[in-house]
Amino acid sequence: MRGPRRPPGPVFRCGGQAAAAPPANKPATSTAPSTTHTASTPPVLESALPPHGEGVAGDRAVQQNLEDAWPADLPADDERELLTAGRALLRADATGAGRAKWPTAFPDSGQAFATARFRIQAAIARRDGSPDKAVVHLVWAGMDRGGTFTDLRITDWFFTRTIKKGTATWTPQSRT
Repeated sequence: MRGPRRPPGPVFRCGGQAAAAPPANKPATSTAPSTTHTASTPPVLESALPPHGEGVAGDRAVQQNLEDAWPADLPADDERELLTAGRALLRADATGAGRAKWPTAFPDSGQAFATARFRIQAAIARRDGSPDKAVVHLVWAGMDRGGTFTDLRITDWFFTRTIKKGTATWTPQSRT
């Protein structure tokens, strides 16, 4: 099974601490926040994301942070196609609806999350090491069967480009 790939560098800067507390056997070092920043770079202690539970109002900030952390590297047509497929795959995975459309991604009829109140907060499609491989990185929110609502969930879908009858097609890869 292929482990999830993350974009280079930090994707999200959450929380109010600049650094974790040092282990008890290590001396503490200064963790004073940097005071040097520009309008496009928030100071270390400032969260780049909205607070958990912000709802739809915070989704634009999540999308912007994702785009800033992982610059676009695919042609616009490929990116649109991959985003459409990635969103549909996530919806099928999270809700169970439409899994039959993706037999390579869902080879068995295993249990879906059965998520209620599902929404995609942000999504990007980027190359995954070569021009014929891509990953769709999605950030989403939903309520599980136990009634717990969680936002900023992360799912990656991996694709390979195949040529069928002279037409390039992005094919999702099985998670197994």
